[in-house]
Amino acid sequence: MTEKIQKILSNLGYGSRRSIEKIIEKGNVFLNGKRAIVGQRVDKNNPGEIFIGNEKIIFKEHKKLEIIIYNKPIGEICTRNDPKKRLTVFDKLPFLNLSRWISIGRLDINTKGLLLFTNNGELANQLMHPRNKIEREYYIRVFGEININTINILKTGVKIKDGYVSFKSIELISKNKSKNKWFKGVLCEGKNREIRLIFRSIKCQVNKLIRIRYGNIFLPKNLKEGGWEKLNDKSLNDLCNLVK
Repeated sequence: MTEKIQKILSNLGYGSRRSIEKIIEKGNVFLNGKRAIVGQRVDKNNPGEIFIGNEKIIFKEHKKLEIIIYNKPIGEICTRNDPKKRLTVFDKLPFLNLSRWISIGRLDINTKGLLLFTNNGELANQLMHPRNKIEREYYIRVFGEININTINILKTGVKIKDGYVSFKSIELISKNKSKNKWFKGVLCEGKNREIRLIFRSIKCQVNKLIRIRYGNIFLPKNLKEGGWEKLNDKSLNDLCNLVK
């Protein structure tokens, strides 16, 4: 049985299929001594020698699916290697033998809260894909004038650089008279800086952003910033069932 090379490498934890396709296009993936091409099919049971750069890929049968929750602090970036030597979300994760952690979605450097990681690239790709409409829930602190009309606009849709986006739900959760107000919002996409751009479009500024849920997985209240924990079997199965 054969599979596309980008899918095989994704399942081994070397990135999403899209990110691996980019690596292949740059000529950095080799199959049996020759540069691989996107979409090239490989025998799953006898794949031959595959290298990403100078790293030889080691195949391990029946790899157990793992998913962990990480409580990301502000100041960490969601890149595996940073030329500026900043802290990354991968620095504190547990060691994986013969595999790599893949982040299921991202958070920008100034956003904190729930991040999920898995060792299965195909699952990560499915959980991030817009067609599956996986909910992401946030606490959002906003500076600016907001009323019922603007809240309705946020639900209907506003135009940002990538097109029209809207909250699936958005509700005010602070009742004070301050111009800094807390909201709880739910989106079904994960575009770069999406929430900040949405509020900027109505002349408001997000000054604190915390992700508290991804799909049916909530950020544990007792998980400290910079800490991680594995999903138990029930939570793992419940998350996987969202994309079946």
